[in-house]
Amino acid sequence: MPPTAAHRDARPYPVPPPGRPVRVAFVGARTYYEPAALHHATAGLAPAFVDFRDPSEAGALRDKLDEFAPHVVVVFRPESIPVGLFADLRAAVLGFASGPLPRPGERSHPSLEANLAALGGADRANFDRVIVLDGDGFDAAAGGVPAWRSMPLPVDDRLFGPVRPARRPPRMIFIGYSTMHREQTLIAVKHELDIGHYAHGLVGEELERALAAADIGINVHGDQWVDTFEHVALIHLAAGHLLISEPLRPTFGLEPGIDFLEVENRDELNLRLHQLTQQPDAYDRIRVRGRDKAEQYRASRLWPEVIGDLLADVEAFGTDRP
Repeated sequence: MPPTAAHRDARPYPVPPPGRPVRVAFVGARTYYEPAALHHATAGLAPAFVDFRDPSEAGALRDKLDEFAPHVVVVFRPESIPVGLFADLRAAVLGFASGPLPRPGERSHPSLEANLAALGGADRANFDRVIVLDGDGFDAAAGGVPAWRSMPLPVDDRLFGPVRPARRPPRMIFIGYSTMHREQTLIAVKHELDIGHYAHGLVGEELERALAAADIGINVHGDQWVDTFEHVALIHLAAGHLLISEPLRPTFGLEPGIDFLEVENRDELNLRLHQLTQQPDAYDRIRVRGRDKAEQYRASRLWPEVIGDLLADVEAFGTDRP
């Protein structure tokens, strides 16, 4: 039964009239989070992306949101929003914490502790719910933010492509900022094979072109002793690449040896890449399976479900925001 006018008025935040789309504003640094947002109207959602990188730009952010008048705001990196910025924002606000966090009962790492400390600086009053990518760190996050569920970042529909026959030799790319572990893992094979390394600034059409020109995507974690789930892994699968990755945690349904090739160290990575230069189609079955699995994470499929669940959850259980 459709909601009555009185029912709509009783909800915590305004909702559009029947038949009108829900306006959703995605807020975050374009370089990192544009590939995870929805950019075209679909399934009753009208999206907009707001590039936000620095708390000093908070006033401009509010101006853009007030002009767009969203029903829902999705914020990547909740800790980036200054205290009280959304105190009078009449919209449901969903945070998305995308970094790995300390795992209860396991030895921690300075990077995990730094992520938790940063997330702990988020103003709870700015958010109705927060998605925590690292499900193993969910309990750690729940102490500081209204943790709601765990899921990976979706993939922008524009980044999906077909599985093409691999070139000879295959083209290989690594997308990610440089760290000590990444450089140590890749330096030897970079000297032996032609691997494109995009450290930063790869967005929009430039990202689409880079993905379309590659056959193999490499994923190496930022820290040696921290297994996590890198968003770039799903981007490679969506683009139709053969994904070669260090172990993913959580896996979010991706199966090593079926959806992607898992490698434990630099020697194993080197071996696989050299093998593929001689036989580019050796793992075509895995490429096809990985591309099919990526459909589950398509932005136009996931975001309407998440936004619908968010509005229903806030309506049913309320919010701690003032």
